[in-house]
Amino acid sequence: MQSTENYHSGFIAIIGRPNVGKSTFMNHVIGQKVAIMSDKPQTTRNKIQGVLTTDSYQMIFIDTPGIHKPKHRLGDFMVKSSIDTLNEVDAIMFMVNAKEGYGKGDEFIIEKLKNISQPVLLVINKIDEVHPDELLPLIDQYREKLQFAEVVPISALHGNNVERLLEVLVDQLPEGPQYYPEDHVTDHPERFIISELIREKVLHHTREEIPHSVAVIIESIKKQENKEIIDVQATVIVERKSQKGIIIGKQGNMLKQIGTEARKDIETLLGSKVFMELWVKVQKDWRNRSSQLREYGYRQDEY
Repeated sequence: MQSTENYHSGFIAIIGRPNVGKSTFMNHVIGQKVAIMSDKPQTTRNKIQGVLTTDSYQMIFIDTPGIHKPKHRLGDFMVKSSIDTLNEVDAIMFMVNAKEGYGKGDEFIIEKLKNISQPVLLVINKIDEVHPDELLPLIDQYREKLQFAEVVPISALHGNNVERLLEVLVDQLPEGPQYYPEDHVTDHPERFIISELIREKVLHHTREEIPHSVAVIIESIKKQENKEIIDVQATVIVERKSQKGIIIGKQGNMLKQIGTEARKDIETLLGSKVFMELWVKVQKDWRNRSSQLREYGYRQDEY
């Protein structure tokens, strides 16, 4: 794991109206097409869209849906949830379309951002589609509405000024750990990410004894009634009884250590306290059984 000294890491929310270029930006900085989240667990708070890791920083970009003018009580709840998420990130990118200019959707978002304490960067995208003379009046128009930490015009499609934007973002991030492995770039349902965090701890503590014969199944993720605590129940799958003994450890100490470390990472991911229960189960030769591969989340094109 990366040392936190002089290493910057943090969560960055990207918000804006539809079609302002959020996905284009994400694909450009990550370097590949980022998968769309297809699962929506009830405990979803932060939807990780992409992770950008370098030798000096790790940026975890988050989509915060639901910032729209609500038309019913469910809409009110969604907006509140999104605003709560904005309060928990390290920085916010408010992305707008240079060609479309200021609109009603921007006005609604800005009203919500006025109550946010985190630094907000105004990112004016698609500058390649307008004349440079049009930018200054547009910037002034937005600055009249909200005091931004920085204003950065870019073209996500062509990469113009994107490096400058990343430099500005790094300045807004605190020193911190590398939350995810270097090759973790694409988003997945939270169940998958949680299972990977647990499996990472298993491999970290049992690298030589337990190679790749470990799978982690998330049995359930539930929020405790009337409490800000999320219950996570998971099973570690191994192929042999001897592997089960290694993972459990003497008096259960190894499994307890794995669970404690994984829980801390999961709490960072979910932004909530977590109570976790871990079990270990033997499934002989599971890696060669198609039915179990599917059950454990491996699609046909992955094996």
